Amino acid sequence: MRRLIPSLLVTSALVAGALAQPSAQSAPPATWLDAYREPASRLIGAALADQAAFDKLAYLGDTFGPRLAGSRGLELAIEWAQAEMKREGLENVRAEPAMVPKWVRGQESLVLLDPVERPVVMLGLGNSVGTPAGGITADAIVVSSYAELEQRAAEVKGKIVVYNVPYTNYGETVQYRGGGASRAAKLGAVAALVRSVGPIGLRTPHTGAMNYDEGVAKIPAAGISAEDASILARLQARRQSTRMRLTMEAHFEPDAQSYNVIGEIRGRETPDEIVVVSGHYDSWDVGTGMMDDGGGCIAAWEAVRLMLKLHLRPRRTVRVVLYTNEENGLRGGTAYRDQHAADLAKHVAMLESDAGVFRPLGVGFSGSDQARAIIRQIATLLTGIDAHRVGPNGGGADIGPSVRAANIPSLSLDVDGSEYFTYHHTPADTIERLNPQDVAKGVATIAVMSYVIADLPERLPSAK
Repeated sequence: MRRLIPSLLVTSALVAGALAQPSAQSAPPATWLDAYREPASRLIGAALADQAAFDKLAYLGDTFGPRLAGSRGLELAIEWAQAEMKREGLENVRAEPAMVPKWVRGQESLVLLDPVERPVVMLGLGNSVGTPAGGITADAIVVSSYAELEQRAAEVKGKIVVYNVPYTNYGETVQYRGGGASRAAKLGAVAALVRSVGPIGLRTPHTGAMNYDEGVAKIPAAGISAEDASILARLQARRQSTRMRLTMEAHFEPDAQSYNVIGEIRGRETPDEIVVVSGHYDSWDVGTGMMDDGGGCIAAWEAVRLMLKLHLRPRRTVRVVLYTNEENGLRGGTAYRDQHAADLAKHVAMLESDAGVFRPLGVGFSGSDQARAIIRQIATLLTGIDAHRVGPNGGGADIGPSVRAANIPSLSLDVDGSEYFTYHHTPADTIERLNPQDVAKGVATIAVMSYVIADLPERLPSAK
């Protein structure tokens, strides 16, 4: 356990003062918020008083390591979370079942054979098939877009297609990871390599889920670093050899039993109405998943623990959900929707944190204009830690199935994500990427927002 951080004590004191006495320069506060200033101050102060959340997160990563769906690491982490929640006093702690895909990476390698034989750093993409036992040896053809792939269609047959697509943003660039293999296979390619979907790191390849189109040959697919993709592009431009050998043992095993972990603080008046705070508990198999998404899970979990510790029991139930299998199947999110179909209408709001617990800026929100106005007022309680912004879009992959099924207002923790995609889906997703004070502020943001929503005299207006 690490020592108390002095700067956190100072910050806590400043925040308490800022919340107790609104700034003269700010707009007059909504009168109904006055009842929540003291509880918000207590939650923020408790979150910032130590680094309990950071230490719990480090324990998760150090003890159980990577937590890919179907792995022993995830299974043990699920058992630990249940035991720890019960020890801390969370209520109705349970594990709800979900069958998950079990993709196994196995041994893998990529070698550039000419002009001089040398290894290329790579990571097989999740859900990819493997190569034959002896690997695949072929020349590479390097393209910078799908348009260039189509223009050079006559050159693709029998080749390894390399997508050297510079990173712009995740939404634009991830399409090559998701669908690049099938696009290449339609033209006769034997394998596909994708430049890492993220900014240039330290020759760091990124993994992540890919998928195959129906009726198209399944070819192996892997991620390579931006630096190696650039080397291959330069070799091609000089008309030098780009012959490579790719070997992958990747395969699926039968679906495995997994679970969503749930714990609650039961509402004092209407416990059947629920506010969910959540993250996904699984990670890729190459890092400890501290950003993606151990941090989101721990921050949501700690928010509920602090309410119990401070005896702040809201009118409605606040439920923490640690979802399984977000990375390569979304089975946890869909299982929650299906198992709770009868009571989704009683879900007042759902919050997901899956962007790394970096310095919080506020929350994203999706819902009615009337609900947004209330969320904006609640967010002013977080001005003291500069986490009071309310963005245009809130939600997440795991809460998405339930949100869509019942038109539930949805939120997400909004953070400074400027470094997130540098480490995303890589072996570098470790605790060292995070700052204890930022994690603590993330806990505070989730705690204040979820407590007030759960305690409002009237439930938050629905999304429609």
